[in-house]
Amino acid sequence: MTSPTATMFKRPLGKTGLQVAEIGYGAWGIGGAQWIGADDAESTRALERYLALGGNFIDTALAYAEGHSEQLVGEVARRTPGTIVATKIPPKNRVWPAEKGSRVQDVFPGDYVIASTETSLKNLGMDSLDVQQFHVWDDAWLGEGDWQDAVAQLKQGGKIRHFGISINDHQPDNAIRAIEAGVVETVQVIYNVFDQTPRDRLLDACRMHGVGVIVRVALDEGSLSGHITPETTFDAEDFRGVYFGGNRKTELQTHLRAIESDLGIGTDQLPETALRFTLSHPAVSTVIVGMRSVRNVERNAALADGRGLSEAQLQKLYAHRWDRNWYNPA
Repeated sequence: MTSPTATMFKRPLGKTGLQVAEIGYGAWGIGGAQWIGADDAESTRALERYLALGGNFIDTALAYAEGHSEQLVGEVARRTPGTIVATKIPPKNRVWPAEKGSRVQDVFPGDYVIASTETSLKNLGMDSLDVQQFHVWDDAWLGEGDWQDAVAQLKQGGKIRHFGISINDHQPDNAIRAIEAGVVETVQVIYNVFDQTPRDRLLDACRMHGVGVIVRVALDEGSLSGHITPETTFDAEDFRGVYFGGNRKTELQTHLRAIESDLGIGTDQLPETALRFTLSHPAVSTVIVGMRSVRNVERNAALADGRGLSEAQLQKLYAHRWDRNWYNPA
């Protein structure tokens, strides 16, 4: 792996006019809830180091520790001109992912969209958001409710510059209609070596319509880091205890060893390989990675060099698609 430099390769975020670092900063883990073990002082140093190395895209959400993540992000971003901040509005009914058949007026009524945005701006200490996103989505909501009027009002008032959606876990096709209708400028989606479903339709649709793609969970919540073993344990409050419940940690090892064998790599090369896999698709604008330490920032920032994997490597990795949903296995 190359050493991190102060210049991270940038890509266009769809047609927004924004140029974002290939490696973005995912700020869920620094909130201190669900991902247990974050230290505010170290998180602040990690954010500062990310920006010092040329990173410029930070993704957070109002729901991350009820605004604490936004507060930490804002403290650092305000001191660094040019930082692009994206956040998300949680569903009013607090149901993740969106339930099939739910009404958009129960999830994102217009007044709630505006009020949540104002709360996020207060947490961040900012007058305007670069990207505001819905934290869940259902394509059935197109043409329903008054959320689009609220988004238009926020844009006209200068409260937000661009609007997007964070697609429900493992449901990439549940955004195709929104993309085709032109109501979103960005989408955030799970895409990794195991979950390759966005390659089926979504990523091509985004390229065709100029929609920016923010990839999340590129390391499958740590699976593809190589650090999860059958002996790994998590804090009782950490969501990964459920995500890697049952025999999943053992089941995972077979898939990891197969990837290593096919590509001729060691376990220590899994994270770089996994991140470069997502960055190799031309539709991808940025991959947000959780980085709670300076060490992790420096390791991941070094990958933002504009280089993807070879076609031969990609073809081998395509064969390791593993369709399963460990968030909602039912």
